[in-house]
Amino acid sequence: MRVLCNSSGFTLMEVLMAMFLLAIGLLGVAGLTVGSIRGNLFSHKLTTAMTLAQEKMEDIKRLGYASADTSQGTEGYGSIPNYPPYKRVISVSSNTPAVGMKTVEVKIYWDADARSVALNTILAQ
Repeated sequence: MRVLCNSSGFTLMEVLMAMFLLAIGLLGVAGLTVGSIRGNLFSHKLTTAMTLAQEKMEDIKRLGYASADTSQGTEGYGSIPNYPPYKRVISVSSNTPAVGMKTVEVKIYWDADARSVALNTILAQ
């Protein structure tokens, strides 16, 4: 009698090991994808905040030295049209760094004041 020995195909252990290694690889790729999405979201928020700060700074520069004062103050959350998750704070310091100059700072906050960006400029008479 002949013993039939069929060695074609995979054993259950080989299939399980292959599935385990594939799952480990896919979990790693999923982690990288999540990190990439978070990074893109933060970059979008940062770019939006910088654009809002630049927009306000350009308005202040356009109006000039005489119009730059602290009355422009704060635009709270929800008060900037089309950008409710952002808050804009404008501060003006007269005679800084020298007499006849004003230091203007435009600061944008988001994520409930957890993150912010600021732009500074000096205006002269």
